[in-house]
Amino acid sequence: MHNRHDVSRQQIYAWRHELKKKGLLPSTADTVFLPVDTLAMPGAPLVREDVARVPPMIELRLNDGRSLRFDSGVDATVLTRLIRAVEAA
Repeated sequence: MHNRHDVSRQQIYAWRHELKKKGLLPSTADTVFLPVDTLAMPGAPLVREDVARVPPMIELRLNDGRSLRFDSGVDATVLTRLIRAVEAA
């Protein structure tokens, strides 16, 4: 999975470590990474090479049921502040 999406295994572990260090990820055994597959829709148009590429979107579900959607290029500091603000609201 990580190879198809240009995300290294080390990057995933680094993100988890940062979130735990900042208190944004519980360190309990309840935390699980689930596999994600993306499939091409039949009949969906192919992406043209001449169109500017948009960074893929990520959806993050928080413990309270809310979710955040952001592009994969978002700065970690900005994302941390956003998560804290949403959880405090």
